[in-house]
Amino acid sequence: MMPRLGQKYEIEIETISKPIAEYQTDEYFELDLPTAPAIMVAEEIVVEGADVPEAHLEAVIRRHLGLPELETKKRGFLGRLWGK
Repeated sequence: MMPRLGQKYEIEIETISKPIAEYQTDEYFELDLPTAPAIMVAEEIVVEGADVPEAHLEAVIRRHLGLPELETKKRGFLGRLWGK
């Protein structure tokens, strides 16, 4: 999901992966960063310790870049059933 959104919006994606013990040190807490797993866009914590729907993450990225929100079409039961 992240690489695809990074290409779509031409933003830099940085992935940080460390052993869980490093996220639980006093030094890490002093950095005021979210507990892993987490997603941040600039200084905004999008999600911490959970999954996030791609649409929500994309909305945060668009807001950060100053782009208008995407229009979402609400589909009824039959529209979802037939993919329309």
